[in-house]
Amino acid sequence: MFKSYYLSPIGNIIIITDYTNLCGLYFENQKNIPNNIDELEENNNLNIIKLIKCWLDNYFDKKNPQINNLPLKLNGSKFNQEVWKILKTIPYGQTTTYSEIAKKVALKLNKEKMSARAVGNAVAHNPISIIIPCHRVLGKNNKITGYAGGIDKKIKLLQLENIKFKE
Repeated sequence: MFKSYYLSPIGNIIIITDYTNLCGLYFENQKNIPNNIDELEENNNLNIIKLIKCWLDNYFDKKNPQINNLPLKLNGSKFNQEVWKILKTIPYGQTTTYSEIAKKVALKLNKEKMSARAVGNAVAHNPISIIIPCHRVLGKNNKITGYAGGIDKKIKLLQLENIKFKE
């Protein structure tokens, strides 16, 4: 596993890769960040690192980069994986709610209903921030809620995408 740093307009981002896949994208001091980041070797020359930095450049330049061509490797429970799949479908500049995701996950897992709180926990443990757009998930009535990278960063990401929300 390797790491690299990206200085974004809203703070330093840590990129984690297994050489060919993106495995993590975290803001420094983010909640739920892996404990072993300090032990990872820094490498800025891997193709995957260059690809992710280019994607981030495009994102922060408001060019709406796509994620379908990025090699992502997500480790998590079946439930978390389902939530993260749904997150990947939220279009740039749009939002959804925890309860809307809960309904979709319940259907996929053939359950009668699903807890929005459980969805919130899975969203909070998304290992690839920004690219898997967990910042696009809001509470009821478009109210801004928690964000593992910090509410201030969530607000800035939503503003970057011209998304309306309530504080």
